[in-house]
Amino acid sequence: MPIISTDGVELVLTQAEYDAICPPHVVTEEEVRSDRDNFLSKTDVWALSDRTMTAEQTAYRQALRDITGQSGFPTNITWPTKP
Repeated sequence: MPIISTDGVELVLTQAEYDAICPPHVVTEEEVRSDRDNFLSKTDVWALSDRTMTAEQTAYRQALRDITGQSGFPTNITWPTKP
């Protein structure tokens, strides 16, 4: 049972009561794209002209770009594993 505190008083709520006052966060396309872009930016160093990416690195970056094409996008996606 969820417990919330308001004005120093702890209240024990049913899950339905908690959900009514604190609805679950719904992930937006913008949030997923932002996360994806952050993951990509952390791997930009792999793509510098004086480096050669491994096949795994190339596949990881492509999988990140393909996130928006997953059937569950944006609420049910599978993030690729960074090599």
